[in-house]
Amino acid sequence: MGSLVLLDLMGGVALLLWGLHMVHSGILRAFGPDLRLLLAKALNNRFTAFAAGIGLTALLQSSTATALITSSFTAEGLVSLVPALAIMLGANVGTTLIVQALSFNISAAAPVLFVLGLVAFRSGARSRIKDIGRVSIGLGLMLLALHILLDTLAPAENAPGVRVFMNAITGDPVLCILLGAVVTWAVHSSVASVLLIMSLAYAQFITPFAALALVLGANLGSAINPVFEGAHRDNPASYRLPLGNLVNRLVGVLLVAPFLRPITAILQAWQPDLAKMTAEFHIAFNVATAIIFIGLLDHMARLLKQLLPKRVQEADPSRPRYLDDSALETPSLALADAARETLHMGDHVELMLRKVMAAMMTNDRSLVDQVSRMDNSVDGLDEAIKLYVTKLTRGSLDEHEGHRAMEIISFTINLEHIGDIIDKNLNELAAKKIKRRFQFSSEGAEELSAFHKRTMDSLRIAFGVFMSGDVNEARKLLAEKAALRNTEIAATERHLDRLREGRPETLETTSLHLDVLRDLRRIHSHICSVAYPVLDAAGELPARQRAESDLPTLPAPAAHPSAR
Repeated sequence: MGSLVLLDLMGGVALLLWGLHMVHSGILRAFGPDLRLLLAKALNNRFTAFAAGIGLTALLQSSTATALITSSFTAEGLVSLVPALAIMLGANVGTTLIVQALSFNISAAAPVLFVLGLVAFRSGARSRIKDIGRVSIGLGLMLLALHILLDTLAPAENAPGVRVFMNAITGDPVLCILLGAVVTWAVHSSVASVLLIMSLAYAQFITPFAALALVLGANLGSAINPVFEGAHRDNPASYRLPLGNLVNRLVGVLLVAPFLRPITAILQAWQPDLAKMTAEFHIAFNVATAIIFIGLLDHMARLLKQLLPKRVQEADPSRPRYLDDSALETPSLALADAARETLHMGDHVELMLRKVMAAMMTNDRSLVDQVSRMDNSVDGLDEAIKLYVTKLTRGSLDEHEGHRAMEIISFTINLEHIGDIIDKNLNELAAKKIKRRFQFSSEGAEELSAFHKRTMDSLRIAFGVFMSGDVNEARKLLAEKAALRNTEIAATERHLDRLREGRPETLETTSLHLDVLRDLRRIHSHICSVAYPVLDAAGELPARQRAESDLPTLPAPAAHPSAR
């Protein structure tokens, strides 16, 4: 009997967590960019920030998600610490709203939510409609999970073994608080923990006093996750927000815990329904904590800044600037971050291409060393971008998002190939020219410089095509590719004419000259790769050019498990 109850209980909790995940991911996918914009605009003062934290977390059903989003803003310097702490006070209140709503017996709405969600998910023409359908299915799963939990616990009420076990682990208030904190930390959701506590209290598996102590622990445990997930170990300042939120929760628990028995007696006399009593204590605790601390945030912010100063570090050029893990659950935001990082990588490649030609023409050995070091940074950024986009594609993407993800990876790969050509070929040619003290003829140097300038111009156009998808600019790139191929042939013929004339400098640099032309043309081909997906999407890419472009075959967008 006890084993079956425990197994059914675990299944109900798992279903509840999955329903929460669907609500959270559906809201983020449907309204993620709008929510971030709203949050950024609501930071004028602590009270609007507090209200924004309530609204955002009530929608996302995850104070951890709100903490991660807010932490990303503070890390970028977009949010000061006081409004960020106010957002977290609001987030703590926001998580209580769904608990309060589900404390009423509305399980009969689950089938309606399933039907509406399925219709929206299967027939929604737009991605947002599908995501709203996912939210509806998630809410239905949560209601069904609560129904399962109550049905599971009801017949086990008289099982002596289960009751003895529950009394043993919930007999001590300190143990209850620690147990509630550990469970909430493990499941990453105070909503799920409090709903489970409500079910146990309703079935009288735990005493009202133990239920309130477990709620205190759940509030404490939900503040632990952001400390580990939202902070960066190499920057102590990133711990300010999650640690400040944890301190607020801990102080609140310490203030309430000694008076838990009289609070339990008062609440039980006022609200005999133990599930509703648990939910009302949960919201009262968070509202009271917010009232106490919202006026003390300036002092707390100063203390946190003193204890956790911002570490001044030398900029690491190989370290990504824009890849925000908290955006991964909002594909449109994550793809925008990946595109920005790709442009950052492109800036390195552009500088490498400029410096390697300067080294070639001026015989500057220091530039050769700089180019070699910059290639290591390009390789590091390439790896970081591909890993980030790979994480993103593990979730469900619509067709447009899947194509954009592949475009980013494709352009990143081509930029990395350009970096390799610059480092392994052009840079070695420059080093060879410097070592042997060769000089190009004036005509040869002018030809190479003009060829290099056209390559640089095409690289800048490619950046614009990558970000805007402009079809006219993509056509211009492919036209320039054909023209540059003819220019290479003409430059080679002129070089051979000078060679036949027996010019000494031409004889010395003939291999160098032709190799530089070849490598610049190869670089230009990689640059033009960004035009192929744009023209292919517009239906303007002939079959022959499509075969030459080596466009990736796009997999079908991953289906969300709820659609299976």
